[in-house]
Amino acid sequence: MTNPVQSVSVPLFDLEPSEVLPHGRHVLNDRPRVPLLHGGSAGSVPDARGADEPATSRSATALLAPPLPDWPTWAHRLAVFDLETTGIDVETSRVVTANVSIIDHTGTTESRYDWIANPGVPIPAGAAAIHGVSTERAVAEGRAATDVVAEIVDALTDALDQGLSIVIYNAPYDLTLLDREARRHGITPLREPIPVVDPLVIDKALDRYRRGKRTLEATATFYEVELLDAHDAGADAIAAGRVAQSLAARYAAELDMSQHQLHHSQAAWFADQATSFQDYMRRTKDPDFIARTAWPLG
Repeated sequence: MTNPVQSVSVPLFDLEPSEVLPHGRHVLNDRPRVPLLHGGSAGSVPDARGADEPATSRSATALLAPPLPDWPTWAHRLAVFDLETTGIDVETSRVVTANVSIIDHTGTTESRYDWIANPGVPIPAGAAAIHGVSTERAVAEGRAATDVVAEIVDALTDALDQGLSIVIYNAPYDLTLLDREARRHGITPLREPIPVVDPLVIDKALDRYRRGKRTLEATATFYEVELLDAHDAGADAIAAGRVAQSLAARYAAELDMSQHQLHHSQAAWFADQATSFQDYMRRTKDPDFIARTAWPLG
């Protein structure tokens, strides 16, 4: 009989990437999708423009856009995703705010969707202090969690259908929690998310011995990416995308591979990182500790 997974004390939302949980696969449903073609605001869905109509009119000046950088092509245009939630347990925590955006090769935001949900449970004071959304605000401004979760799944599905990689910092947390929320609300979960880019995994793999924290704030500072409003879902998602592009620029040779090759490389790197973390925990704190090795969905 295997030992039960042991918990460790970590700061809220500053998880070790190995702490993720098992998952099931999904199938698509027939709900109309939220197209990622133009921006939205907090708690909103796209406006009434047709799916083929661009967000802004194009002019001749578009021809003067900066040339594509000499990085791996997967980094030229990226979807980005982040959740802010009620806690750190992916099995019980609920979505409070979310963002799905697309950035171009300059890191400029092409489209942005923000959501605020009423999670249907009290938001702990510790979580509210981090992301700034109290229970009272979520009740007053948030939309039904079922609708919000469904729209997030649709937006991510649309990004995958466009052939984009989805950047998620510490992907197993956000993707696993979203999976559990979808199942909780009777929504068909996101299909197996491929390809995903997790800057936390890549940074640990390619700069293994750098000392210091690997939180998004710390990593963004290291790679000279501006993050002015940490723990705002949109700010975090877009900063994570720009960190991914900074990694692509710095480690162009090491990351010169296809989207799917990178995805599977990260899965292997994550497993190695989780095993190393497990060995450390067993030596120093708990001889029965078991690290979770599934990536990007637990």
